[in-house]
Amino acid sequence: MPTARLTIDTAFRVGPVRRRTFGSFVEHLGRSVYSGIHDPGHPTADADGFRGDVIQLTKELGISTVRYPGGNFVSGYRWEDGVGPRDQRPARLDLAWHSTEPNTVGTDEFMRWATTTGVEPMMAVNLGTRGVQEALDLLEYCNVPGGTYWSDLRRANGAEVPYRVKMWCLGNEMDGPWQTGHKTAEEYGRLAAETARAMRQMQPDLELVVCGSSSSAMPTFGEWERVVLTEAYDQVDYISAHAYYWEEDGDLASFLGSAIDMDHFVASVAATADAVRARLKTSKRIHISFDEWNVWYQKRAESRPPTGDDWPVAPILLEDRYNVADAVVLGNLLISLLRNTDRVHAASLAQLVNVIAPMMTEPGGRVWKQTIFHPFALTSAHASGEVLRVALDSPSHETARFGETPTVDAVATWDEQAQELAVFVVNRSVTEDVRLEADLRAFPGLRVVDAVTLSNPDVHWAATADDDSSVGPRPNGTVTAADGHLAGVLPAVSWSMIRLAAA
Repeated sequence: MPTARLTIDTAFRVGPVRRRTFGSFVEHLGRSVYSGIHDPGHPTADADGFRGDVIQLTKELGISTVRYPGGNFVSGYRWEDGVGPRDQRPARLDLAWHSTEPNTVGTDEFMRWATTTGVEPMMAVNLGTRGVQEALDLLEYCNVPGGTYWSDLRRANGAEVPYRVKMWCLGNEMDGPWQTGHKTAEEYGRLAAETARAMRQMQPDLELVVCGSSSSAMPTFGEWERVVLTEAYDQVDYISAHAYYWEEDGDLASFLGSAIDMDHFVASVAATADAVRARLKTSKRIHISFDEWNVWYQKRAESRPPTGDDWPVAPILLEDRYNVADAVVLGNLLISLLRNTDRVHAASLAQLVNVIAPMMTEPGGRVWKQTIFHPFALTSAHASGEVLRVALDSPSHETARFGETPTVDAVATWDEQAQELAVFVVNRSVTEDVRLEADLRAFPGLRVVDAVTLSNPDVHWAATADDDSSVGPRPNGTVTAADGHLAGVLPAVSWSMIRLAAA
């Protein structure tokens, strides 16, 4: 059996575990909102029509922030349509997803849902068909206590206390030709800078995210970031990164190495931002909001929007069914996000429910967990303190996409106050189990308190409403720790979490 050796030491600190790493995303897309988080006829629905069972699973998932209302949807969205009496709200065509938006759920409803669910709202403004004034109007509606037109309208709509939203996205994927109101880097950079400057005149302490590339495969990748940041550097705090192209297309070995690409994406964006920083001769550093990421099977039929005269409300769209291999890849992507915590200060798993999501619902009926739910929930629950980069000596194997690929990938977190060490590790081999050995001499007295592994001989097993529990993280009895040495066996195509604490 091949062996992977880790050395874990407090000297290998990268930065703090950031709660915003464990964010998610709710867009007016398919059944994400309607029959997803919102289903008034459901037995668990609250007074606003939000499903209590989805709220409970969102809490179990450990979601910290939720980005809203899009996504591609936001680039044609008139936020005013979604406030005030529901029976007076207009229905609109959503050009992004060829659907009809009834505006039953809008800003106020979402904010109440966020409060009930215990998540931080992360709002996006429309810089596709709208601009500076509309962004200021929404900011005033959300954050000004009262005494002005928009703030008093919010109070009249039932929200006496302002929402005080801190984090705002300046548009969405404006580099993409598919985006309503698509702009060149020069056009968008100038608009984003103007919008950010005006928003800060109203509230200087906002945290603002400027649009980066919607994929590292875009022909403008790198140059887009350079141009946009040259224009907007002083006005923003983050640049976004989006990535969805990780999917198994018959090459499982390459698919399992997807985190290599995420590491490259982060390094490239950070390098570009730092080059602009050097040219501008500023001490300020721009960080990354990886606010859309997931596995997405874009070639499947459910990823194709309606066409022609068919403009349905909440059609079935992007409802991927995730298998064990998908969950292993997602767990590895979280390892990458943690490993890059010095530059990735926020991230949003896209999306939360039904649409490329960790949980699925039946309208009026059951909710169930997809395989990807488990590595996210466990990492969110147990990654704490400081992220430690591990020294890794791993066997490797060849892949068509990435060449020689390390078979094992891992990261650790160390909570000094609680005296708890967590190790998150994947075996990317399609066929071979790997023996894991770790040097823990820097952590004397720690013992294994939990060791779980997600794997299955059928790597294409996927959960359903009838069975979402027969395959999931299970205790890994091979893992032991003694005298500063940890050992165990990692099955092929597996994600594992090992927790150690003081005796």
